[in-house]
Amino acid sequence: MNVLHRNLTMRVIATILLCSTAALAQLSPSTQKVASVRITEGPAIERVDRNSAIITWRSNNPGGSPQHYAVVYYGTNPGELSQTAKSSIRLNPTHSYTVFRVWMPNLQPRTTYYYKVDSMEANGNSDGVQSLVKQFTTP
Repeated sequence: MNVLHRNLTMRVIATILLCSTAALAQLSPSTQKVASVRITEGPAIERVDRNSAIITWRSNNPGGSPQHYAVVYYGTNPGELSQTAKSSIRLNPTHSYTVFRVWMPNLQPRTTYYYKVDSMEANGNSDGVQSLVKQFTTP
């Protein structure tokens, strides 16, 4: 009976270790923030239709907390970008760059929109990089 109990105990311990290791592997650690974040590609329109658009851009990996947001500030007046669309992402600490994508829903057809992009940590702190104001028109 002791051998059976010991074998069962070892299997339970092995299962717990395997499961907890897999769960821990899903967590990305915070990394050191880089001195300067810069947009290396874009922002650009990935897709636009009558009522929505997807904006994409790439930057060097900003570091910091693994949970980040891609943010687009937009509006129909280039001096008043009062609307915000954002998308949650997780940084990969092993990559030197990050690709950001944001879906902008509820747009009006045949309307010109102006936008600029930014990225921020989950706590709301900007990564310190914003694009110039760009524009697109919905069909």
